[in-house]
Amino acid sequence: MSTIISDVIDHLAGVQPGSSLDRLRDQRPQAREYAQKSYLALFEPELPGHVTAIERYAVATFVAGLHRQPNVTEFYAASLERLGHPKLTDAIREEIARGSVEGPYGRYPQGPLTIEDSEGPVYQVSTDNRERLGSRLVAALEHAHLLVFHPRDASPAALQRLLDAGWSTTDIVTLSQLVAFLSFQIRVVAGLRVLVGASSRASVDADQTQIFTGVLASGAV
Repeated sequence: MSTIISDVIDHLAGVQPGSSLDRLRDQRPQAREYAQKSYLALFEPELPGHVTAIERYAVATFVAGLHRQPNVTEFYAASLERLGHPKLTDAIREEIARGSVEGPYGRYPQGPLTIEDSEGPVYQVSTDNRERLGSRLVAALEHAHLLVFHPRDASPAALQRLLDAGWSTTDIVTLSQLVAFLSFQIRVVAGLRVLVGASSRASVDADQTQIFTGVLASGAV
């Protein structure tokens, strides 16, 4: 298990206690609380069921990698490595590179939205990694890729592939929740990191202005 962090979103975004962004997040205390509770429920559950910690962190590393968020990817990869599976982590990294595309792709049901239909590659785990990952994780990664890049193509057949690989209906719900939560978490973190950067630049500008004002006041220029 990973070391529990009091607020994972703050940790990933670099939000410092007492900062303006910390105070901003405090204006939505329930949203902040529930985001952390969702993380704990999915990654540190009291009753994990049949979805193992290895599977949870492997999927999280893969999904974060597909979203091209290095800091989030490394956070989950580190947890996977702490579970004692560096070779598995290497395989996941290879699959991130293999599965990285632009997207989203897929086809809408016949109607006005079909104008936005877009064909795209269908991801499959490489032959070399299928044995290393095992059938359950192979199916999980392929389904996660579908949800990230081909959400319009979700179908009973896609769910059946998970069932055939040994995922129960309850497991599939957990997997879907993982991917959905990660999409939410990654977007929040990305937005906060932009604000953290802007706040840092504003602080530097303010400091430089204060120094320059002091120099002017001293008559040195």
